[in-house]
Amino acid sequence: METRELICINCPLGCALTVTLENGEVTRVTGNTCPRGEAYARKECTNPTRIVTTTVRVEGGRLPVVSVKTASDIPKGKITDCVRALKNVKVKAPVHIGDVILENAAGTGVNIIATKDVL
Repeated sequence: METRELICINCPLGCALTVTLENGEVTRVTGNTCPRGEAYARKECTNPTRIVTTTVRVEGGRLPVVSVKTASDIPKGKITDCVRALKNVKVKAPVHIGDVILENAAGTGVNIIATKDVL
């Protein structure tokens, strides 16, 4: 049996969660004041994911870079691969919010999108 302590990040309450696992499976979550806390704890302990945010170089724009992010969360273990895939990406201005900068980042099936206009 394993116990993990987490702070829930799903709402401003920041509940202190205690998660009990047996053989890699969550058997109990305590400390949450809403169902979202339990769902967060289960996911974080069995399949953690993150949104990746960074910047990509822009050619011919008013700004030298544009902010980008994954369109949805990706497995935590793929973050480094995702950032490496973006290291040498350059886009030409204009760039608009929501433009796909890189498709299927690091084989995750998730696109990288622009989060700012760069003209």
